[in-house]
Amino acid sequence: MPALSGEEIVAKVPALRKEARLAVEDYARLPGPQVTPHWMWRLKDRVAEILGDAGVDGVVVTHGTDTLEETAYLLDLTLDGDKPVVFCGAMRTVSEAGWDGPANLLAAVRTAVHPASAGRGVLVTVGEQVHAAAEATKAHTQRLDSFHSPHGALGVIDRGQVVYHRPAFRARPLAAPRLVSEVDLHTMAAGVDDALLRASLARGARGLVLEGTGCGNVPPAVLPALRAALAARVPVVLVSRCAEGRLAPAYGYEGGGRMLKEMGLIFAQELPGPKARIKLMVALGVSTDSAEVKRMFEEQAPGTTA
Repeated sequence: MPALSGEEIVAKVPALRKEARLAVEDYARLPGPQVTPHWMWRLKDRVAEILGDAGVDGVVVTHGTDTLEETAYLLDLTLDGDKPVVFCGAMRTVSEAGWDGPANLLAAVRTAVHPASAGRGVLVTVGEQVHAAAEATKAHTQRLDSFHSPHGALGVIDRGQVVYHRPAFRARPLAAPRLVSEVDLHTMAAGVDDALLRASLARGARGLVLEGTGCGNVPPAVLPALRAALAARVPVVLVSRCAEGRLAPAYGYEGGGRMLKEMGLIFAQELPGPKARIKLMVALGVSTDSAEVKRMFEEQAPGTTA
């Protein structure tokens, strides 16, 4: 896949210069799967530095779509201020017919300069839709409109105009001085045991995220490792492997959500596993106290009741 510089991409979209005065920076050229949490953290620092310039009204970040939602969410969790930050990507490469990069970049710049984008947190613009970074997820492997939000997009790009349909959920930024990246993500499935969870603990995991079944349940065989993690003060965050819906401590059977809640697992409500993992990394950078981590998840998660 040929990689273009920022200036080369901008040169392919002449209409950009009509929308805003642009300063282009080549921060990195990485495909999505090569992005790491610490790379995201350094990007966050650079974006914060740029936003601190009084002459800058907003930032657009181009990013590989495979991990775009994780990077955008990390910045959404940690950046303060109202200046728009908009992520965009492309589902087709520059060598393919129908390359969508130029249209998505133009939409992102239009979103960034729109007055109504201020104060909405980090945004994601792909396929003529504007999503909140806290909600957006890549839902299809190849479609041009691959990004989806459980409650619908915040807005659309309609014939070049940004039109917002609803407000964005925006949590208070987490003032984390560092990132704790030793957090592992595990997906539950029928009949799994706790071998992989124990391996995570043995290699020094500082936190665990479980994608449970349904509204938040796990096979009984994983419970011993969960108890060991909690006894060692390793926070365990629970999400659902389902694409939509909140968690609920509905079932009291062994491994059921009610039992997990009583054990002390942290319910991340509507967050998908990869985002819950990013949030736990950031939260642990604020505090390693499990009660404080739990509070950060309960107060700052979309889908949490007031």
